[in-house]
Amino acid sequence: MSPIPIVLAGCGPVGRAYAELVAERGLRHGLDLRVVAVRGRDRQREAGEWGPLTDLPELLERTGARVFAQAVPSDGDGRAAREALQALSSGAHVVTATKSHLLTHWDELEAAAGTAGRSVRISGATGAAMPAGDLARSVLRGFDVEEIAGCVNGTATFVLDRLADGADLAGAVAEAQRAGIAEADPGNDLSGGDAATKFRLLSALLWGWNPAETRAETEPITGLPDVPAGHRLRQVARAARDEPGVVRVALTAEPETSALGGLRGPEKAVRYDCGEAGQVTVSGGRSSPRGAALAMIKDTLGAVLEATTGFR
Repeated sequence: MSPIPIVLAGCGPVGRAYAELVAERGLRHGLDLRVVAVRGRDRQREAGEWGPLTDLPELLERTGARVFAQAVPSDGDGRAAREALQALSSGAHVVTATKSHLLTHWDELEAAAGTAGRSVRISGATGAAMPAGDLARSVLRGFDVEEIAGCVNGTATFVLDRLADGADLAGAVAEAQRAGIAEADPGNDLSGGDAATKFRLLSALLWGWNPAETRAETEPITGLPDVPAGHRLRQVARAARDEPGVVRVALTAEPETSALGGLRGPEKAVRYDCGEAGQVTVSGGRSSPRGAALAMIKDTLGAVLEATTGFR
């Protein structure tokens, strides 16, 4: 087997899990996947040694990297977008769990991928271990998807269930943080912002909406209102093909027997309304760094095994 070099950006929990798993998972599919360099905020590790951060295109050329994997926090300085575009121009596929640049540079990234004949794979940004993006982009290709609805933030589902069990909001959030489900700052999860972001990306995969031009309307979790018997309160994101450019996130009472109401803990689900083909639902995939890392590994395998370009 010829080695397939990978440059990884990100040294946090997701990046570390990816680096630990990718070689072994590649071997299962007959591939010699190797992380040859890891880039942090201002330093990088290559050949087992840490040194100054170098120019990314030069690093990609020197290592012959075929994949540039991003597991860095969303940023506001444009670095994620800049490096993804540099990687595509250098002939590497991009696998990313980072959301910020997908929201702001979607069209530019898609154009660069098409020019380079490479793919941008975003499973880690749309649902981690739950393959919602795969359904949106390829599995449901040819289906007449009219609407999507889902619970895509594990922290929100966990917190709402703890509120239903009698906990107060602060206690529910603290428990989610102790369990490794919620981040240190859960504001984006509780506000509906994270769910809206994921649905902006899923809508782009399904219907070609530009995420930068898609408006999000959200309802925050502030407590637990009255809920009918046999129902569970859920943070539900929705988008419809006949209302382009709008994503809504609202707190909705869902029957406990339904796909959304039946979720427990940090599990997620997305329901696709496919018109005359009926509804297709994908669920599961707990929120965890390892789950996001496995989604990135799945995307890495797809990038090197499938002859596809553009967003996947």
